[in-house]
Amino acid sequence: MNSGKYKDPKVVFSPKMENNTTVISREELEELQEAFNKIDIDNSGYVSDYELQDLFKEASLPLPGYKVREIVEKLLAVADNNKDGKINFQEFVSLIQELKSKHISRTFRKIINKREGITAIGGTSSISSEGTQHSYADFLFSEEEKVAFVNWINKALADDPDCKHLLPMNPSDGSLFKSLADGILLCKMINLSEPDTIDERAINKKKLTPFTISENLNLALNSASAIGCRVVNIGAQDLKEGKPHLVLGLLWQIIKVGLLADIEISRNEALIALLNEGEDLEELMKLSPEELLLRWVNYHLTNAGWPNIKNFSQDIQDSRAYFHLLNQIAPKGEQGDKPAIAIDLSGFNEKNDLKRAGLMLQEADKLGCRQFVTPADVVSGNPKLNLAFVANLFNTYPCLYKPDNDIDMNLLEGESKEERTFRNWMNSLGVNPYINHLYSDLADALVVFQLYEMIRVPVDWSQVNKPPYPALGGNMKKIENCNYAVELGKNTAKFSLVGIAGQDLNEGKSTLTLALVWQLMRRYTLNVLSDLGEGEKVNDEIIIKWVNQTLKNAKKNTSISSFKDKSISTSLPVLDLIDAIAPNAVRQEMIKRENLSEEDKLNNAKYAISVARKIGAQIYALPDDLVEVKPKMVMTVFACLMGKGLNRIK
Repeated sequence: MNSGKYKDPKVVFSPKMENNTTVISREELEELQEAFNKIDIDNSGYVSDYELQDLFKEASLPLPGYKVREIVEKLLAVADNNKDGKINFQEFVSLIQELKSKHISRTFRKIINKREGITAIGGTSSISSEGTQHSYADFLFSEEEKVAFVNWINKALADDPDCKHLLPMNPSDGSLFKSLADGILLCKMINLSEPDTIDERAINKKKLTPFTISENLNLALNSASAIGCRVVNIGAQDLKEGKPHLVLGLLWQIIKVGLLADIEISRNEALIALLNEGEDLEELMKLSPEELLLRWVNYHLTNAGWPNIKNFSQDIQDSRAYFHLLNQIAPKGEQGDKPAIAIDLSGFNEKNDLKRAGLMLQEADKLGCRQFVTPADVVSGNPKLNLAFVANLFNTYPCLYKPDNDIDMNLLEGESKEERTFRNWMNSLGVNPYINHLYSDLADALVVFQLYEMIRVPVDWSQVNKPPYPALGGNMKKIENCNYAVELGKNTAKFSLVGIAGQDLNEGKSTLTLALVWQLMRRYTLNVLSDLGEGEKVNDEIIIKWVNQTLKNAKKNTSISSFKDKSISTSLPVLDLIDAIAPNAVRQEMIKRENLSEEDKLNNAKYAISVARKIGAQIYALPDDLVEVKPKMVMTVFACLMGKGLNRIK
């Protein structure tokens, strides 16, 4: 979430603060951000003074109306730095600190937190994020997390010959930021998380210059965006300078994509074993990877006769749940595919939490799964690192077996490439909540409203029903939202939505939902072009004319008649256009031009997409879209390249 524009772009929450101001702990800060997000449903980065009462309720500080009015009159005069009647997250945290220091804190939720504190930095990019405050929830990182990321990269890329000059990094110093600065490691990590996202032929690996380093970083950023990472307000210069909060924020997203990739039922049918009694498969399929991971842990804890956990922070701090989990998933040798591994449970009764965590991790090491956490990370309940630790356990030893019950396997088809492209596009823009499942996560239209505002279609948020929805009639509230979303599309955005009703969006009818999402993406793309063209309306005809004129001016032999032109399957018009826009970016020896097989076409397409991203075009299309000449995605490729070409002229 973009938390608004602040006068001071940096706010530090440290273990010791002057004037006896109450310290905001890491867990509290994350919970406050979550509460703020729920009230700031339009994603503006602000809440109004009249929304403060709801915000205090979400922050577990319910106050009567008269008390809120007193706060508005007295304390708000200090907290509302801009005097605009709106409160951004920074001001909200200051307000909470003020309230807690006035001994109102006894009404807060009791949070046990033994950690010393954490630094939260809102940073700016001199190129792409001037004056923009980054989300606290996105960029809260500790030294322990930096160490964990370094160790993970050192192990994951240890055998990569292109990384020998960078690895191993020293986890105790700033090696990470220096090693990521040339873009090679980032590109490699993206391919590790989502294989074949980047064509390695496009990575500049030798005789690097400031220019070729910038190309690598652009390739990494645009490729990260294409796999659904939020890269808004992050520029190549930020990464080159090694700005810690931005580097760690991006790196965590990339690592997380890879760790959670297979925790999805269409990719791993054994997850059906996690169905609760009386639960439909469709309900299970709506769960996020994090929710499935939590259910997986509890599945094994139930089998062990141990109480379930609710989170990867407080509930795992004593390590005892982990002992049982390791004992359940360790190979017993019955299948003969892996040797039996005996988990020593004697450490379970160790009285010291830190020592118990250390003994537990010794057992995890037997499984080759000690990554991400130290004993201190377990005891402190670090949510990011414990999520990563458990995800790695799942990926290595899931220990699940698909039940032999009657289940409609047609439901497990999984998302199409087009659906994945749309989902990644939305997530890269920073929509809230994160979209895990395209249809079920759009069922209340809240993300659609955010996208409307991004394409400059105004939303009357007073007409929008906000979560939490009531148990009875909650779905009707969602349908009302969907009706309003369709109405906005038809009447304000002037989309073609014939035969589409709000209920279709709510029920996730694929064809109809995709029709709306595609028009949102198309408008977003064309708006970028319109801005570069100083407001001139852009359509398919104008894009095609520009493409052909640019190719002609560069004395290229290729051209396109439409976005359905079969010659696009070779990717040669795309590659020639890139060469016309950015001479020397395309290595001609990498291109096959004659007697192309299907494999040759795919190789050309992979190279074309990666080089386009390398020169700065934020392309979401897949190589298959070019080979199969998918008109919608083909249009976005040429439109993005046109935008890059116009931007270079300006």
